[in-house]
Amino acid sequence: MKGNILIVDDEVEIREMLARHFTFEDYHVYQAANGQEALELLDTVKVDVVISDIVMPKMTGVEMLETISHEYPMIKVIMMTGYVTQSHLLKCMQFHADTVIFKPIENLTEVEEAVERCFAYLGVWKNKLKVLQGLKE
Repeated sequence: MKGNILIVDDEVEIREMLARHFTFEDYHVYQAANGQEALELLDTVKVDVVISDIVMPKMTGVEMLETISHEYPMIKVIMMTGYVTQSHLLKCMQFHADTVIFKPIENLTEVEEAVERCFAYLGVWKNKLKVLQGLKE
């Protein structure tokens, strides 16, 4: 298993398509229909990367991203949107999203590459922690 991904999107078709794809790529995948569901899930499971839509009911992806950046700073977040605005992009930058992918998603190459970059970044830090733990012994 490569790691844990949470996919957050109110569009069931997109959420399930991404879940199928990343499950096939050997990731453990969780799903949520909005930011509120996602944050509730993060209280109970370990997630490495979140892939989230921006415009959703109950809690937007940006609101969720702000909470994740404060409460779960080690989680990497990839945002997606079909409603591209300067405000959305600036908020995503402010709250440290790793990237924003514009919908419609023609193919999954951009999403795959973003996920790979996130896990590579996390891998570097995990290796440093292992080295540090080895030095303390």
